[in-house]
Amino acid sequence: MFGMGFTEILIIAVIAILFLGPDKLPSTMVEIAKFFRNTKNTIGSMKQSFEEEINMKSMKDEALAYKKELQNASNQVKSATDIKKMAAKLTTLEDDSFSDEGLFDKPKDESTSKPQEATLTKKKKSPAIDKTEEDNKNV
Repeated sequence: MFGMGFTEILIIAVIAILFLGPDKLPSTMVEIAKFFRNTKNTIGSMKQSFEEEINMKSMKDEALAYKKELQNASNQVKSATDIKKMAAKLTTLEDDSFSDEGLFDKPKDESTSKPQEATLTKKKKSPAIDKTEEDNKNV
């Protein structure tokens, strides 16, 4: 106890008996025990309070981190649903999301990309078809 050995405690007890006498010694020992018990309880409650504060600090830090994360997510949702900003981008075409990917560029090789000519000539009917039509008319 307090880094004292048995002999040191015995010497203190003998001195206490000499100064206090046998009448006051028991009540003094009870008071000393109460003092040490109160001191021990106070130190324990301080230790518990300190540990709760440390735990509260970590919980506060964690709560602030969650709050920051939620604010970032909220800002992302707001920017994604900002119709005026999206309309401004569409009208000014600030981004390249609407690129034509070269579909309307002129081809480099003119010989391979010439359009085919379309002719609109009327074909003559074959004589076999004409005979079948005449037979159908006669019937």
